[in-house]
Amino acid sequence: MDLKTTKMLASVENGIGWITFNQPEKRNAISLSMWAALGTILENFDQDPEVRVVVMKGAGDQAFVSGADISEFEAQRSNARQRAEYGEVAAAANRGLASIDKPLIAMIQGYCIGGGLATALSADVRFATPDSTFGIPAARLGLGYEMSGLRALLSLVGPSHARDIMISARYFKAAEALQMGLINFVVEPEALAFEVTRYAQTIAGNAPMTIRAARRTLRELQKPEQQQNPIEIQRIIDECFDSRDYREGRLAFREKRTPKFEGR
Repeated sequence: MDLKTTKMLASVENGIGWITFNQPEKRNAISLSMWAALGTILENFDQDPEVRVVVMKGAGDQAFVSGADISEFEAQRSNARQRAEYGEVAAAANRGLASIDKPLIAMIQGYCIGGGLATALSADVRFATPDSTFGIPAARLGLGYEMSGLRALLSLVGPSHARDIMISARYFKAAEALQMGLINFVVEPEALAFEVTRYAQTIAGNAPMTIRAARRTLRELQKPEQQQNPIEIQRIIDECFDSRDYREGRLAFREKRTPKFEGR
């Protein structure tokens, strides 16, 4: 996989695709080259049958992602035209995050701020350590926040918390994020990697077609009713019932053994 940067890392182990934001000297702030590499990784993982689940994490213990690499803004994002060009690269990565057909987990330790929080919100499940710090400081920078990021925030925490987060631009810890519904689990730092890996391995052992159908259906249900496609959703549900995996699941249940799912 040619990522054209060392600031993003990708590996596959036991069905888990690992994505690492690798700029710890800047608290893993995402640069333009990192956005481009993230899109490449997601495309490869989505097409790789060995990858059953994807985990995103930050290098070191200081940050998941602390936002965009603001040091690039003067050269790369100083006006509306540059912002549009920068946005095309970031948008491609964000489309990959939104559309990847594999379950996505965010493993958060330290700062998860701005664009880092938006990236984490694209995950199906978020683990965080108690000392993790969350926030969207857009109002401190004067930039406009993209609608897709606000839609994801709103769907998780509701309008009251979303307004608070955006207009105050304040930072808050994992306990409050958990109460809001922004994250799913709070885990001590020394247990984080183990618990995330164990959870990911549980997903990797489940039926891929069932997971795919559930994720696509949940995505569809988040759309306005007039934009939903129930015929397509029923088609992918029917595919599950016609699959070899469904037969394997029934047989394994009768034989009282762990099923071996193939994703077909």
